[in-house]
Amino acid sequence: MKKSKLFTLAMSAIMAGTLLVGCQSKSSGSDESISDSGTKYLIATDSKYAPFSFEEDGEYKGIDVEILAAVAEESGFDYELKPMDFNAIIPALTSNQLDGAIAGMSITDERKEALDFSDGYFESGLSIVVDSDNTEINGVKDLNGKTVAVKKGTAGENWALENQEKYNLELKHFEDSPAMFLAVQGGNADFALEDYPVIAYKIKVDADNELKIAGDKVTTADYGFAVNKGQNAELLEKFQEGLKAIKENGKYDEIISQYIDQ
Repeated sequence: MKKSKLFTLAMSAIMAGTLLVGCQSKSSGSDESISDSGTKYLIATDSKYAPFSFEEDGEYKGIDVEILAAVAEESGFDYELKPMDFNAIIPALTSNQLDGAIAGMSITDERKEALDFSDGYFESGLSIVVDSDNTEINGVKDLNGKTVAVKKGTAGENWALENQEKYNLELKHFEDSPAMFLAVQGGNADFALEDYPVIAYKIKVDADNELKIAGDKVTTADYGFAVNKGQNAELLEKFQEGLKAIKENGKYDEIISQYIDQ
């Protein structure tokens, strides 16, 4: 009786082991079928930066999201998109928790010390925002003696502070962009400073807005696809090749025009 029970237990263990081996083999096969090269890249995007990346109806969309998808299709690589807080992206890249990032990230000399960038895929920068009826301000040359609305802790605020004396500016500080825009529309500020793509997107999608962009960008900055310095050179090359292809075949312009009037 005891031998029979031992035999039954032994057979049960063998069968369980066989099932586990089968499951492991199946999982391994799934990993290998990710792509032809067996590589699936983990690529981050900013979780809240319209019009570049934002969630709508449970899915992420935007310029960055769609450029990445188009580039990956052209270059033939697989990836998993990881939306996350922008402040966490660079540390995750430098610690190799991510393979790459497309997150409205400006290419700067400081960032180049820790990251490798593609060529710029979008030219951003600061724009002058005025009320749609304003005919006095048509560019930087018209800012002297004006009142500017700025958002705290932004490049716009920094530029206004650095140029306050030069243009005899009066600064009004706000916590967010909507408050800034309301100040301009209500006549409490002559103009505001905002990132070009952000205001261009607002003007495009908000039919009731009473704002416009005045003149050329005050500053310019290119956004680039980033990888950890000295790492993932193959991914960077694939992105570069795919970006060139979608610019040549018109897909790039098609993506941008969905969100910003060029």
